[in-house]
Amino acid sequence: MEWTQFAIFSIGVFGCFFWNRSESRSDIRHMDAKLESNRSLIQAIHDEVKSFHNRMCDIERNKR
Repeated sequence: MEWTQFAIFSIGVFGCFFWNRSESRSDIRHMDAKLESNRSLIQAIHDEVKSFHNRMCDIERNKR
């Protein structure tokens, strides 16, 4: 293998390595954004259930 073939091979391998790494980071950022939106949705559902529970407790207290 000549040195030019080795250089081209090395550049190709390192190029693929860095491209794969950047794609991986992009995927991680996308998943983080998705998880954050899910967390806010879950928090909103939790708050609504808590509010509903408090309203039900108030109704029970008023019936007595």
